[in-house]
Amino acid sequence: MYVLVRIFLKEGDEWEGEPLYSKILKILQSKGIKGATVLKAILGYGTTGHYHYEGIEVISYDLPVVVEFVDEEEKIEGILEEIGKYLKRGLITVEKAQIWV
Repeated sequence: MYVLVRIFLKEGDEWEGEPLYSKILKILQSKGIKGATVLKAILGYGTTGHYHYEGIEVISYDLPVVVEFVDEEEKIEGILEEIGKYLKRGLITVEKAQIWV
């Protein structure tokens, strides 16, 4: 069975000076995930309830970012454990996916 994984972060989240989404992509590539996408949102809020918005009046660019990838469930389980070590905050969702090629 295939699953779709979404990792919700903030643009400013880092690991040792590197954007966290970039660190996650490197992990996914090293583990053989065929492809992943990083999506930058224009508006969102998280568990704090504070809006993250890129508007003229906003100086901070700590916008929502989502890392998405699809692969076989068995393969992803171990990868999520490793990625979890780097997350101080954020949310990971996993859902069944049907692949059409």
